[in-house]
Amino acid sequence: MNYTRLEEACRKYGAAFEYEKPLAPLTTMRIGGKCDILVTVTNEQQLLAAVNCCRCEDIPYFILGRGSNLLVSSEGYRGAVIYLSSGDVPVEINGCAITAWAGTSLQRVCVTARDSSLGGLEFAYGIPGSVGGALFMNAGAYGGEMKDVVRSCRYIGEDGKLHEMAAAEMGLGYRSSIFSGGRYVITSVTMELRPGDKAAITARMDELMQRRRDKQPLNYPSCGSTFKRPEGYFAAALIEECGLKGFSVGGAQVSEKHSGFVINRDNATFQDVIAVVEEVRRIVLEKKGVELECEMLILGER
Repeated sequence: MNYTRLEEACRKYGAAFEYEKPLAPLTTMRIGGKCDILVTVTNEQQLLAAVNCCRCEDIPYFILGRGSNLLVSSEGYRGAVIYLSSGDVPVEINGCAITAWAGTSLQRVCVTARDSSLGGLEFAYGIPGSVGGALFMNAGAYGGEMKDVVRSCRYIGEDGKLHEMAAAEMGLGYRSSIFSGGRYVITSVTMELRPGDKAAITARMDELMQRRRDKQPLNYPSCGSTFKRPEGYFAAALIEECGLKGFSVGGAQVSEKHSGFVINRDNATFQDVIAVVEEVRRIVLEKKGVELECEMLILGER
């Protein structure tokens, strides 16, 4: 592929780019090969230029936030990875509304809300993704989801122009949204929160963070919850009931602390993780009659 025009667009709008960039350090799983070119954008203008250039030049592209729900293949990605850096874009507060650039960490937005005595985002404290990624998959935890707080977003449409979309149009369901289809690229998200007591918000955030530390294998690289919750069941319970807690292939393992997590315990490869995931799915289907669906995204060829 020819990336000359993409290089020119990057230089014009001040976006950084680098060829043959390893993707593993940009994901929480710490696994994966290189992409042809990594374009780092820090604002909406740079993102718009990069996306439109890729579309015009027929360059395959992938939007990368904080890589918290992503498993990259050993072969990497043939195309452009557009990395949404958190940059210096401020988090804006207007009354009870808070607006953030898609690349902003969800943690930073939660802290900003807390410091402004705005409640509603406590459930998201500790989720390691970006704001755009959280909306993309309707991230949630501890009884809350992004759909509970999102009011609107700005996005790049199929026409290559910027638009605004209300929450009701986003098709927000369990770990899914209209954005999952890949037709639109989120550039910023506006959330509607509520006035609250800062001390109470802080206490709730601290409580949920401690629950994460107690129950989740945060000391190992992972993609977070590996499987979606099957209707009427809990994936972790099914996996544990099948005797798969601690099951491993190479350096990948079903966490001994939380069966819903497949962790990179010891320099795991992409193939190790896939082998664990596929064996877990096979055995749970065989023994429990339940088909587990992966929550993590897989980038590149298996």
